[in-house]
Amino acid sequence: MSSSKQVDFRPRLTLLHRELVDEGAAVRRLVELAVDAIFARNTAQGATVREADDLIDKTDVLIERHAVALLTDAIGTGGLTERDVRMVLTIVKVNNEFERVADLAAIIAGLIDGFVKMDAEPPRQFRVLANSAIGIVQETITCFDKMDVPLARRVLKSDNTTEAFRAAVLRRMEEELAAGVRTAEYAFTVNRVAAALARMADHCTNVAEQVIYVETGMIVRHADDGWSEPAAPELD
Repeated sequence: MSSSKQVDFRPRLTLLHRELVDEGAAVRRLVELAVDAIFARNTAQGATVREADDLIDKTDVLIERHAVALLTDAIGTGGLTERDVRMVLTIVKVNNEFERVADLAAIIAGLIDGFVKMDAEPPRQFRVLANSAIGIVQETITCFDKMDVPLARRVLKSDNTTEAFRAAVLRRMEEELAAGVRTAEYAFTVNRVAAALARMADHCTNVAEQVIYVETGMIVRHADDGWSEPAAPELD
């Protein structure tokens, strides 16, 4: 005789959430290591970043498998609420965003040889941009860990700040190129790193959007004049 007892899948969901938070913390450490390697012009440290990125890739696959298994087992049991289902779907999306941030850290690490060869410190504005990107990654992990909507909205607003810092780096490179202080190769390398850092912030805003969606069921959109207020999804 079959049992009508409802299975509670939320302990598995809580564990899955924790696994992803831990992955996010590992990704943040990877970003910090890549940035430090650039400023120290440490090629060995850069190689460590690239190796660690491979481990993040494997964790990404494992978390996605766990999420799929959880949804498969829960189908038709009533063991997950609507919010729980949103959370599982969000975990899959956030998992991908964290993995992409790790990939960007590996890209930055791969550019260290350019700084070693030119034996030049990145501009001061570059450090400000790097610190901003690292800060956003940390806030993103925290808002996902606590499912903190106000903090998620702050992450969304921080994206504009990071883009402003990136623009400052580009302007500085243009000025130094025109003055003959920097080579085109150096400016190109700095710009590639700056673009990777700014792209990290974009992935972080995607995570923040998902936190807002899980907790409120509302969607935020980005427009030319900034982020919209959370609104119910339009189905028509």
